[in-house]
Amino acid sequence: MSPEFLLTTLIIVASPGTGAVYTIAAGLARGGKASIWAAFACTLGIVPHLIAAITGLAALLHTSALLFDIVKYAGVAYLLYMAWATLKEHGAMKIEGGPDRRSARQVIVDGVLINLLNPKLSIFFVAFLPQFISPTEPHVLSRMLELSGVFMLATFVIFAIYGLCAASMRDRVLSSPNVLAWMRRSFAAAFVALGAKLALTER
Repeated sequence: MSPEFLLTTLIIVASPGTGAVYTIAAGLARGGKASIWAAFACTLGIVPHLIAAITGLAALLHTSALLFDIVKYAGVAYLLYMAWATLKEHGAMKIEGGPDRRSARQVIVDGVLINLLNPKLSIFFVAFLPQFISPTEPHVLSRMLELSGVFMLATFVIFAIYGLCAASMRDRVLSSPNVLAWMRRSFAAAFVALGAKLALTER
């Protein structure tokens, strides 16, 4: 495993994005357990994109403008829904003063869909992974799976850290209605901004 791959992976994963925002939101809104589930869900949402990259489906997504746009705008719509749900105190950002009554399944579904409906991830992996595989590599598939596994592990660990750090601040947030309102609007704005960024994405 090259140091260049590890460093690049850490930079990419640690950079703020939709998954990080969702995991932090889950930690602040629902506590440490929910943030772990959110980190797991965002990691799980990467799997279809890795499979697409490995099997060549990402190339089809890249060449088909219609297919790319369908997935892209579904992702935009879902991010806007997340923003609306945040403002209305539903979904990821519904603050629970007591024990979290939202099922792990619900947290996972939202997290998976956020990453799944981003077509740029498939194309990203097509461009990213091959850079770290030697042209003389005899077992290309095994090597891609190995690199993918490391990328997913880094995603889970870093997102979980984000979420748990956010969860540690939860009591302060709950004790201040003004901070709570500001936080909810900030996350809604973040989801809208991420949706706009995805809408402007070209193949």
